[in-house]
Amino acid sequence: MQLDLSPLWISLKTSLFATFITFFLGIAAAYWMLEYRGKGKSLIEGFLIAPLILPPTVVGFLLLLFFGKNGPAGKLMEFLNFSIVFTWYGAAIAATVVAFPLMYKTALGAFEQIDGNLLRVAKTLGARDTTIFWRISLPLALPGIVAATTLAFARALGEFGATLMLAGNIPGQTQTIPMAIYFAVEAGAMNEAWFWAIAIMIISLSGIIAVNLWQEFRERAGGAGEQGGRGAGRQRSRAAEEQGGRGLFVDIEKRLPSFHLQVSFNSNEQPLGLLGGSGAGKSMILRCIAGIETPTRGRIVLNGRVLFDSEQGINLPSRDRRIGFLVQNYALFPHLNVAQNIAFGLPKGLSAGAIRVQVEQQLIAMQLQGLGDRFVYQLSGGQQQRVALARALASQPEILLLDEPFSALDTHLRSQLEQQMTATLAEYQGVTLFVTHNMEEAYRICSNLLVLEHGKAVHHSSKYDIFEHPANVSVAQLTGCKNFSRAVFKSSQQVEAVDWGCSLQVIEPIKSELSHVGIRAHQITFTRDSSCENTFPCWVVRTSETPHRMTLFLKLHSPAHSLQDYHLQAEVFKEKWVTIKDQPFPWYVRLDPLRLMLME
Repeated sequence: MQLDLSPLWISLKTSLFATFITFFLGIAAAYWMLEYRGKGKSLIEGFLIAPLILPPTVVGFLLLLFFGKNGPAGKLMEFLNFSIVFTWYGAAIAATVVAFPLMYKTALGAFEQIDGNLLRVAKTLGARDTTIFWRISLPLALPGIVAATTLAFARALGEFGATLMLAGNIPGQTQTIPMAIYFAVEAGAMNEAWFWAIAIMIISLSGIIAVNLWQEFRERAGGAGEQGGRGAGRQRSRAAEEQGGRGLFVDIEKRLPSFHLQVSFNSNEQPLGLLGGSGAGKSMILRCIAGIETPTRGRIVLNGRVLFDSEQGINLPSRDRRIGFLVQNYALFPHLNVAQNIAFGLPKGLSAGAIRVQVEQQLIAMQLQGLGDRFVYQLSGGQQQRVALARALASQPEILLLDEPFSALDTHLRSQLEQQMTATLAEYQGVTLFVTHNMEEAYRICSNLLVLEHGKAVHHSSKYDIFEHPANVSVAQLTGCKNFSRAVFKSSQQVEAVDWGCSLQVIEPIKSELSHVGIRAHQITFTRDSSCENTFPCWVVRTSETPHRMTLFLKLHSPAHSLQDYHLQAEVFKEKWVTIKDQPFPWYVRLDPLRLMLME
C-alpha cells in the first residue's frame, strides 16, 4: 500500500504560510510594544500571548466561533461566497494564531537587548524612526528574529488542537502531519505513525540546528562583536537670548518620582563643564537638551532656535536639533564598520564620493587612518571613543554633548585622549557641554563650570572662581577641598574656626552669611617659625601614601587620642616628607590667610 504524502505537503504549505504572516505581524507588534507607553499595556500584552497560554482546543473553539457560519467573520465570508471552516485556509489561520506569540515574544526580546543608547544617538544624528528601524534595530535584532521565525515555524508545523477544531481532519485537504499521526495511532497503523513522527522531528529540528549553526558562524566571524538658582538665572538667560541669539540657553524643570531637576544657565562656545556627584542631574540635562527626555516645563534655545518650550508647545524631535551626543559607552553601531559609523552622521543627500571624502577627513582628524574597514570589536577603547567623536562631529552639530567620555578608559589612555579632546574642542566652533564627576578633568578641559547638587545649580562661574572661591561647602567638596570648620565672625579680619579650636586672620572679605572656613590639603604649609600668623602646633595622627604624595592627618594643639582624632589633612610631596618625618613633635603648621576660603 502506497503511503499518502499529502499530510506533508499540507503541513509545509500551512506552516510556511503561517510563518510568513507571523513574521511581519510579530515584528510589527514587538516593535510597537517596545515603544508603547500608553495605558493598558499589560492587558494588550496578555491578549497577544494568550494563544500561548490557552489550551489549543480553546483557541480552536474561539476561532470556530469567529469564523463559523454564525460568527462575524463567517457571515462576511458567506456574503462573499467563501468559507474558512474545513479548508486548508482554516488550518493556516489556526497555525498562524498559535505561532504568533512565539514570534512576538522572541522578537520583542531581541529588540529589548539592543542598547538604548544606540537608538538615542541615532536620533541625535538626524535619523528618522524608519531609518533607525531598518539600519539599526532590525540588523541588530536579526539573530533573535531568525530564531523567532524558526520557533514559529516549528510551532505551526506541530499544531493539532486548534487546527482540528477549525479545519477538521479531511485527508488530502486539511489533514496535517500531527493529525495523520493521531489518527494512524487510533487506527493501529504504528508504522505510519512512526514515519510521520520522525518526519516532523527531522523538519523541526533541522530548522533549529540550522539557525544555531548560522549564529555560531556569525560569532566566529566576529559579527557578534562586543557592543561595545532659577528666577535670576532665567532672567539672565532670556535677556542674553534676546540680545544675542548665539549659544545655548536652558531653563528647565524635570519632575520624577524620586528626583527633581530645576536648572537655569547659558553657555557660549567655551566648553562648559557640568560637575557633580552621581545623581546630581548632569546626564539628565544632556538628555533633555538632546530631546531624549522631555522636561516637565521650561525652555531650551540653541543659537536662536527654540528646541523646547512648554508654554508654546514646542518640542523638536532629536533628529532636528543638530546635536552631537557622545555617551559613556560610545554607542557605536556594532554591525557597521568604522567608516559606516561615521557616515551615519553625515547630512543626507550627499553623493558616494562626497561621503568617502568626508569620512576620510574625519579619520585623518581623529588619527584613525586605515581603520575605516574595521568593526567595533576590532578597536581599542580609545579608538572607539575617537570613532564616536568623529561620528558626532560629522553630523555638523551646533552643540556637542559629552557624557563622561573618559569613564571607560584606563589612566594612561585617558590622559592621551584628554589632550586630543582638548585640541579638538579648541577648533570646534559650537557649544560644548562636558559632563564629569572628576574635578581635575573638568578643570583641564573646561573654561567654565556649572556645579550641580541634587538637581540644582549651586555655582556657575569660571573654573578659577569656583576653585578659588567656592560658593558653599558642597561646591568646595566637589572641587576637592577636604578641610572644613564651622566659622564664627569675630572682626572684619578675623574668624573663629570652631572645629579646629583656633582663631584665624583672613584677607578675603567676610560674607554676611558666613558658615564655614576651609583650606585645601596641598595649600597647608609646615614652618619652624611659630610666631607667624595662623601658625599652630600639630601632631601627625596617621598617614596615607599615594605614588607621589603623602597625606598627613594632623591634630592641632595636642596629641591625638585615636586614629580618628584629627583636625586637618595636609598633602606633601614625598621629597618634602623625607625631610620632615623624623623631626620631633610638635610640628608647626601655617594656614595662609590668602588660601583660606570663607563659605556660606
